[in-house]
Order: sequence, then structure tokens, then C-alpha cells
Amino acid sequence: MTEEHPFEWPIRVYYEDTDVGGLVYHANYIKFFERARTELFRSVGVSLNDLFAEKVSFVVRHLEVDYLKGAKLDDQLVVRTWPNTIRRASIEFCQVLVNTSGQTLCSASIQVACVHPDTLKPIKIPEHILSEITK
Repeated sequence: MTEEHPFEWPIRVYYEDTDVGGLVYHANYIKFFERARTELFRSVGVSLNDLFAEKVSFVVRHLEVDYLKGAKLDDQLVVRTWPNTIRRASIEFCQVLVNTSGQTLCSASIQVACVHPDTLKPIKIPEHILSEITK
């Protein structure tokens, strides 16, 4: 996955996603991004449940979000996701939320750390994950 060939996940804005002004509530963009990253892993055959059973987990370490334009009820959107920087125990993902016109509504840089779920100490990212997301 690259910026030119990102993983794409469709999103529709529901009433529950909006605030009193009819726009997507700011925290829900982060939920959209989280779902897209989960689906990215699933799309390459990586089950987060299986990883947890293997004592591998991912946690958000750092997050930067840029809100550019509001999304509204019933909007059909796409989250585009790709790994930007991969280190021994962390991955920085770039994510953008675009509308059907291709206009970017929100963008984020999200660093996830690979940790042991019991100790929360950093561990090396399993090779099979790295090989799948860097294809």
C-alpha cells in the first residue's frame, strides 16, 4: 500500500455520527479512521483477535488530525489509508477522508505501537504483518 495505491474503505454518515449542527462530530472522524485501519488488517488476512491470542496488540501512540471541511448526514465517503513510516515496533499511517468528488475533508497521521497486551511494552511487529501491508 502506498499513497498512490492506498487501502480504501467506504463510509456513510449516519444521524448518530452528527452533532447538533448536522455535521460529523469531530471525534467520529477518528472512529472512521480506526475502522479503516482495522479493515486494512482484515483485508490482508490479519485478524486482530488472532494477534491478541498471539500476545500482539496495536495501540495508538500519537495522533494528528487536520479538519478541513465538514461531512454531513448521508454523505458517502471513503477513507484512504497507507503506511507512511514503519519502524521495528511502530507504524505511522496516513489517512484521508474524501467525498465522492475526491475532495479531502479530513486527514490524519496516526502512529500505532505494537505492544504485548499484558505488559503494554513495545514488541517487534510480526514479519507476516509487515510483508502484507508493504505490498
